[in-house]
Amino acid sequence: MLQYARVWIPDPEEVWKSAELLKDYKPGDKVLQLRLEEGKDLEYCLDPKTKELPPLRNPDILVGENDLTALSYLHEPAVLHNLKVRFIDSKLIYTYCGIVLVAINPYEQLPIYGEDIINAYSGQNMGDMDPHIFAVAEEAYKQMARDERNQSIIVSGESGAGKTVSAKYAMRYFATVSGSASEANVEEKVLASNPIMESIGNAKTTRNDNSSRFGKYIEIGFDKRYRIIGANMRTYLLEKSRVVFQVMLMQSYYLYVFCIYLYDYAKKAIAWISDSYQMGIFRILAGILHLGNVEFASRDSDSCAIPPKHDPLTIFCDLMGVEYEEMAHWLCHRKLATATETYIKPVSKLHAINARDALAKHIYANLFNWIVDHVNKALHSTVKQHSFIGVLDIYGFETFEINSFEQFCINYANEKLQQQFNMHVFKLEQEEYMKEQIPWTLIDFYDNQPCINLIEAKMGVLDLLDEECKMPKGSDDTWAQKLYNTHLNKCALFEKPRLSNKAFIIKHFADKVEYQCEGFLEKNKDTVYEEQIKVLKSSKFKLLPELFQDEEKVISPTSATSSGRVPLSRTPVKPAKARPGQTSKEHKKTVGHQFRNSLHLLMETLNATTPHYVRCIKPNDFKFPFTFDEKRAVQQLRACGVLETIRISAAGFPSRWTYQEFFSRYRVLMKQKDVLSDRKQTCKNVLEKLILDKDKYQFGKTKIFFRAGQVAYLEKIRADKLRAACIRIQKTIRGWLMRKKYMRMRKAAITIQRYVRGYQARCYAKFLRRTRAAIIIQKFQRMYVVRKRYQCMRDATIALQALLRGYLVRNKYQMMLREHKSIIIQKHIRGWLARVHYRRTLKAIVYLQCCYRRMMAKRELKKLKIEARSVERYKKLHIGLENKIMQLQRKIDEQVKLRENVWKSCIFFCSTGYSLQISSYTYRTDELHDRSNWSSHFGFLFSVTETMEKKLVEETKQLELDLNDERLRYQNLLNEFSRLEERYDDLKDEMNLMVVKSSNISVCHFFSPVCFPFFTYSSASFSSGSGICLDFLLFFLKQEPSEKKAPLDMSLFLKLQKRVTELEQEKQSLQDELDRKEEQALRAKAKYESLKRQELESENKKLKNELNELQKALTETRSPEVTAPGAPAYRVLLDQLTSVSEELEVRKEEVLILRSQLVSQKEAIQPKVNTSQGVHWVVKLHCVTHVPQSPQDYHMLNEDGELWLVYEGLKQANRLLESQLQSQKKSHENELESLRGEIQSLKEENNRQQQLLAQNLQLPPEARIEASLQHEITRLTNENLDLMEQLEKQDKTVRKLKKQLKVFAKKIGELEVGQMENISPGQIIDEPIRPVNIPRKEKDFQGMLEYKKEDEQKLVKNLILELKPRGVAVNLIPGLPAYILFMCVRHADYLNDDQKVRSLLTSTINGIKKVLKKRGDDFETVSFWLSNTCRFLHCLKQYSGEEGFMKHNTPRQNEHCLTNFDLAEYRQVLSDLAIQIYQQLVRVLENILQPMIVSGMLEHETIQGVSGVKPTGLRKRTSSIADEGTYTLDSIIRQLNSFHSVMCQHGMDPELIKQVVKQMFYIIGAVTLNNLLLRKDMCSWSKGMQIRYNVSQLEEWLRDKNLMNSGAKETLEPLIQAAQLLQVKKKTDEDAEAICSMCNALTTAQIVKVLNLYTPVNEFEERVLVSFIRTIQLRLRDRKDSPQLLMDAKHIFPVTFPFNPSSLALETIQIPASLGLGFISRV
Repeated sequence: MLQYARVWIPDPEEVWKSAELLKDYKPGDKVLQLRLEEGKDLEYCLDPKTKELPPLRNPDILVGENDLTALSYLHEPAVLHNLKVRFIDSKLIYTYCGIVLVAINPYEQLPIYGEDIINAYSGQNMGDMDPHIFAVAEEAYKQMARDERNQSIIVSGESGAGKTVSAKYAMRYFATVSGSASEANVEEKVLASNPIMESIGNAKTTRNDNSSRFGKYIEIGFDKRYRIIGANMRTYLLEKSRVVFQVMLMQSYYLYVFCIYLYDYAKKAIAWISDSYQMGIFRILAGILHLGNVEFASRDSDSCAIPPKHDPLTIFCDLMGVEYEEMAHWLCHRKLATATETYIKPVSKLHAINARDALAKHIYANLFNWIVDHVNKALHSTVKQHSFIGVLDIYGFETFEINSFEQFCINYANEKLQQQFNMHVFKLEQEEYMKEQIPWTLIDFYDNQPCINLIEAKMGVLDLLDEECKMPKGSDDTWAQKLYNTHLNKCALFEKPRLSNKAFIIKHFADKVEYQCEGFLEKNKDTVYEEQIKVLKSSKFKLLPELFQDEEKVISPTSATSSGRVPLSRTPVKPAKARPGQTSKEHKKTVGHQFRNSLHLLMETLNATTPHYVRCIKPNDFKFPFTFDEKRAVQQLRACGVLETIRISAAGFPSRWTYQEFFSRYRVLMKQKDVLSDRKQTCKNVLEKLILDKDKYQFGKTKIFFRAGQVAYLEKIRADKLRAACIRIQKTIRGWLMRKKYMRMRKAAITIQRYVRGYQARCYAKFLRRTRAAIIIQKFQRMYVVRKRYQCMRDATIALQALLRGYLVRNKYQMMLREHKSIIIQKHIRGWLARVHYRRTLKAIVYLQCCYRRMMAKRELKKLKIEARSVERYKKLHIGLENKIMQLQRKIDEQVKLRENVWKSCIFFCSTGYSLQISSYTYRTDELHDRSNWSSHFGFLFSVTETMEKKLVEETKQLELDLNDERLRYQNLLNEFSRLEERYDDLKDEMNLMVVKSSNISVCHFFSPVCFPFFTYSSASFSSGSGICLDFLLFFLKQEPSEKKAPLDMSLFLKLQKRVTELEQEKQSLQDELDRKEEQALRAKAKYESLKRQELESENKKLKNELNELQKALTETRSPEVTAPGAPAYRVLLDQLTSVSEELEVRKEEVLILRSQLVSQKEAIQPKVNTSQGVHWVVKLHCVTHVPQSPQDYHMLNEDGELWLVYEGLKQANRLLESQLQSQKKSHENELESLRGEIQSLKEENNRQQQLLAQNLQLPPEARIEASLQHEITRLTNENLDLMEQLEKQDKTVRKLKKQLKVFAKKIGELEVGQMENISPGQIIDEPIRPVNIPRKEKDFQGMLEYKKEDEQKLVKNLILELKPRGVAVNLIPGLPAYILFMCVRHADYLNDDQKVRSLLTSTINGIKKVLKKRGDDFETVSFWLSNTCRFLHCLKQYSGEEGFMKHNTPRQNEHCLTNFDLAEYRQVLSDLAIQIYQQLVRVLENILQPMIVSGMLEHETIQGVSGVKPTGLRKRTSSIADEGTYTLDSIIRQLNSFHSVMCQHGMDPELIKQVVKQMFYIIGAVTLNNLLLRKDMCSWSKGMQIRYNVSQLEEWLRDKNLMNSGAKETLEPLIQAAQLLQVKKKTDEDAEAICSMCNALTTAQIVKVLNLYTPVNEFEERVLVSFIRTIQLRLRDRKDSPQLLMDAKHIFPVTFPFNPSSLALETIQIPASLGLGFISRV
């Protein structure tokens, strides 16, 4: 050891004291020079035999660790000091010691057991949180669920250490976390059973006011879903002697307390305690108390008697319902049975008193067992148990001044438990070494098997005690002598006191204990006379015999069976039942034997489960709060096995670090070149340099194992390195300060130079700024021009795209419309065919009936011939038949004439292009005639019709061929015309070139056939190309006459003039002929239409008349039976009449349609272009030439008046040119004016910019920047306003164009038929002739949806239950389901159908609840339906008709308001449903964010290298959950982005999104702060910096999403203040005042907790003094805040749904086919 090393030395008062070495230790020194902490020097003498040095003290940075195994030096003083620091300074009562939880009783109520603490520990790994009983319970629960293995929690300790309270808290944790599998609330029953058991089994002792005088093992059963289904309790060794015997300063059992508890909890918790049972228990307890007051009077030395009418006994007998004489007799006598006869023997007073006490203890023990048995029955479950967690609350090691049989059994049980604990610790260590592949060496540890053998082996203490109890005259003295003879000087663990022959000493693992032999035999035999039991069994009080009814089946008087329930575990556990053959003698077994058997059963149960250990420590004997007695603490630490665990760990490699933890902690000791990508190899290389002795560490697969003290050595090296770094930083800062001073002096020296040079630089900068400003102005001007051009091109492109797409869509729509109408036509034709077939069948049937009736009539005729020989009757019949034949003949003639007229009109109509329609009408007319004359002329007319149809088809084909030829000819002419136009353009370009090259080309050459080959074409071609000639001539006239032009060729000119005249005449004749043909065609059409109309009307009249005559004829000729209304013939005629009438109506409608079509066609025919105008210009241009220069030329031209014509032509050309010139001049002037205006505006802008620039140059730099920004903002605002005005104008234009487009679309639909005339012949050949379209007005939708009542369930199923939110959110408009549902409600309201409205709303609400119940854990589903529910609610409000909700509606939306029903009640229901969905959404958010928050906000190092990792101990390494990938802050932000994007896609209201974000941030802040308050390792300066950085990232996310005004930032205020509290200075009163004013969002308990938990990570940090914490508490004592430590992470802020009307028009909503809602239709 070196100088200044700190060590621990023994001390009689404080057990261990800290001292500092003043001088280096050298081998061979016998004395150490030390200095105590109080400054006193002393010499510490080393043991001359062992020469062991005093144990070293750990560095301060390791003091106060959560796990004792994290200490570098593991020994008794280090453990004691660490516990003391945590208990006194940090107020922490729980500490890990490897696998053991050490719990120190604070003797004060602490706020660390609330439900919020339970929720905080639920689901957490054991090493992630501060030590707590809840962490042990969570580990047991988690391992049970993960490994499917039963668990046990063994709670042990001294009386008064808090064992029962710890067990209660563990059971409360299971009850809260797991819940109950049934509605019986089993967990409440389990918790409610504790007060009852404590009241009857607890008592006050010298060490504990509420000491449990029995041991209990409670098995809490779970089902397959790991919910509590029941429980079972087993008790051990009830201390019955306390019923009849009371030590000084102790009390008996709390019988009166039991009565109170029983009264309070009877009906609340356990249903089996009825009123009669309560009174029975009270009577028995009262009887036991009175029985203890019974006194005996001695008659002689061998007999005694009870005084007559003894009051206590009388009361006892009355309460128990037994006979006074019998009980008094058997209390003073006993029965002896021999082989031949039975004797009754009196007993002495002493034996009578012992028998009385034994009876009282027996009754109390049986009552105790009866209560335990009934508690188990109440906690028993019929559901099959899958697994269990056992909680063992058993007495710890006890030693008093007088130790008797009870202490012996207690210490025996603790020996067994300590052996099991040692084996388990040894096993875990071995598994850890094997898992990491570390060489395993045997560790010597204390084995207490010899002590156990001394007690329970053959000829052991218990065996000798049982043997002595069987002896007739056995006594405590003889038993003591047998013990001395058997074990004294033979067993090292057995000793005899020096001054006593009635006691013995056993060396237990904890301490030596001296037991007094007096009373051992009596307590072990526990003798009760059978005659007394028989008297009690014969009691009239029904509860008393029940106590002794199953006495033979019980293993021990102080243990309860499991009520037939077999505990489930992987290793079978022996049932707690006796063998069948021994049931009759079980009650005669001794107490020691029974206790040994029950203890063996308990050990088998514990060995079959995974144990978890809780060791309770009593800090002082005076029950003072937070007072630590080192002597008592060390004594208990030695007794409970904690130090043994430390010794086993210290013997190997106690300190264990993962490679990543080691790298993070000791990265400062590595150089950059030492850092490799392989962390394991990096750590190996560094350790080989730092620790030369390789035996001091071992490398495992995932961890590094260190010997004791090596971590402290590494910490020293690290602290030295950091200290050197701090010195270097100080040196650098001081040098920087001196350099700064020098720079100030230097700066002052060169100030004058700076000003001079500054003036020159400013002048130059001014020039540069002006130049740059000019460049910027030019840049923006050019950019404006280019952007303007680009926007024009872009707008034009978009317009073309819109027109093209509209054209394609309209074509598609027309095609779909044609298909739809074709299907309708096919439907009607097939229906007509079916009807024709039916009618033919019916006709055949009628025909058969007629034949049959004719046959019957012939038979009747034969009979009537004899009677019908009257001549007058024959004549009358003959006259009737003759008239009928004449009528039929006349009809035939009329039909023949009508047929001829129809064919003539058909031929005429075919010549005008309507042959197909006339043929259809002719066919329909023939059909009518056929139907009207079917009885007599059907065959003849059918044959004539076929021949005429054949002729009509042939003529139609011939006319179509002629029409196609004409079309082909016309198409060729059009092609020629287009070719000439192209040639015209080419020649025009050539002409321009020729005029530039030479001006000597003559006019004759210009008009020659070489240049104008089209002059040689036919007249038709010339007439079509006259416009081209006119353009060319006008172009030529624009050229100025030249003096050097050649003379004009008059012959050619005259030929041209003649040719032009001929062409003009031919064109005029053609035009006249065309007009004449058109007039003829129009007259023919009008004549045909009038003729056709007249014919159809006359034909209709004739057909009606014929039908009436035929009906009359049938009525006259047939018998009444045949013509009766129900007769077949009558029905046939009526059917024919109906069909003919319908056909006539159809024909009328077609006639009206044709009339309207003809009228529209006449209006659509536009007057053709007057082509004579072009010819007139050509004629005039024949005379155009240049003005000759000589008089001869004038004379030549003046012949025949040609000069005048030329002059007129020139004047016309000049006028035309002047008009064109004027128009161009006006356009140029307008353009020039606009350019001048732009130049003026640019000049003004330039002047303003220059003025602003000059003003800015005069301002200081800060004001200059501000002024420029203000100017830029003003400019952008003006531009924005201009753009908004333009946008509004464009919107108005778009709306106007849309209206015009609709009007034009309607007109186009109406003129579809008229377009056929304007189509070229080639197109007519390719395209079929379209039928006549009847225009219909487009339907105007009212924003309602109609569905049938039976389709309501289908609507709910497709729209709610089976709708997938992801596809709807991406592809459809937000809130579409809500709109659809509301439109359905609107239609039901429109129909005034109350039942339909209520049914739909109810089904909708139930459907939403059902889908949320089914997929309630899916965030997208819950968010989607929250958004749609709110939108549905807003729609009900917006269209409710209430004025408050109609302010933002358009007039059209106000028309859609509900008119018949007030749905305010359903609005309230939907609002409640939305609140439920919002709460469910918050729960889903919490479940998703919960695993990320602690890892991302606390554990992950966002700023790398700021915080170092401290040793974590064993608990972190034995975490119950493997590392599945840690979450980071980026993970949280990504999740927040995901939540926000999903809500926005679903169209959630912005205000509601803000409330959800606020709730999310509250959850993040609350969970983070709660974990910070429960984790000592997180309360450091560096962690405060990490938290503040993480919070700033969350605030940045809020800014990006524009959610800073949502109130989310305010919810993080407690976390921000906690992080600030970790970073601020914590020393002086000023610091305390600053903390109190800063931390206004934290409660006093939270502030004090953070200060207590504050732990330095590095040595240069300082701990918070206890006095500073007291100062904070004093300053905050007047603050009125909640005493609750943790924030309520489950708190949900009240949600509101602000009214948000929709601007979407209901009538514009389209229903996608993907929703499967084809059964509903728009209205």
